[in-house]
Amino acid sequence: MTQSVDHNHGRHLSLYMTADHACSYLDDQLARTLFVDPTARIDNATYQILIDQGFRRSGAHVYRPACRGCAHCVPVRIPVNAFQPDRSQRRNWKRNASELSLVDRPSAFVDEHFALYQRYLLDRHPDGSMAEDTSEESYRRFLVEHWGGTTRFLELRLEDRLIGVAVTDVLNQGLSAVYTFFDPEERARAPGTFAVLAQIEAARRLALPYLYLGYWIGACRKMSYKERFRPIEAWDGQLWRRFERAEKLSLHGH
Repeated sequence: MTQSVDHNHGRHLSLYMTADHACSYLDDQLARTLFVDPTARIDNATYQILIDQGFRRSGAHVYRPACRGCAHCVPVRIPVNAFQPDRSQRRNWKRNASELSLVDRPSAFVDEHFALYQRYLLDRHPDGSMAEDTSEESYRRFLVEHWGGTTRFLELRLEDRLIGVAVTDVLNQGLSAVYTFFDPEERARAPGTFAVLAQIEAARRLALPYLYLGYWIGACRKMSYKERFRPIEAWDGQLWRRFERAEKLSLHGH
C-alpha cells in the first residue's frame, strides 16, 4: 500500500503500486501502475471521482500510470456540447451514419463480439501482449466482468453484419470509452473514429457533459489520434485544462 485517494463522504481508498514493468506503448520504457484496492467497492459514483483524477478502468481494476520520470500518458475528455468536428470527422459521420446502424446492448458475453475481438487483436496488435492471450477468459475479464457500475456495448452494424463494438461505461458526469474493436477489413471507413463520434452523440442525448477517452500519448501513434477531437480537456494532475483546435496539446512546464 502506497497512497490513498479521496472517496465519498471523507473516506479513503487505498492504492497499490506495481513494480517496474515494460511499457505497453513506448519502446524501451519502463512503466509503473497505481491500482485502487481491488477489494474496494467501486460503483458509478466512486468511479466518477476517480476518473476525474485521471484514473481508468480495465476489467474490475481501476488504475493510473505512475511511471518514474515520465508523464506521456495524459488523461483526456471531450466537453461534448462544445465539440466541433473537423472536416475529416464530418465526412466520416456523413458516410457511416448513413450506412451503419447503431445497436445499444447491455454488457454481456456474446459469441459474435468475442469472435470479432479476436480478429481485431490478431490484426491490429499481433506483437502486443494482448494478442498473446485471446482466450474467452481473458476477454471476459477485460470487457465483460462485472465491476459495480453500468457498461453498455454499442454495436456498429453494416446491414446485419457486426463490424464494430464500442464498450462504454455510463457515469454520472459522462460516458467513458473503455475499448473499441472492429473488423480489420472495414478499416477504410475509420470505424474507431465513428465510434467516438457516436459516443459523443450518445452523451449529448443523455445530457451528460463529457466523453472520457482515457489516455492520450502523443509519442504513440495508436494513442495520439485522440487529440483530433476538439475542444479537448487534459488532466494535468491538479485540474482539467482545455485546448481549442488551434492549440497544441501539451502539459510540459505546467
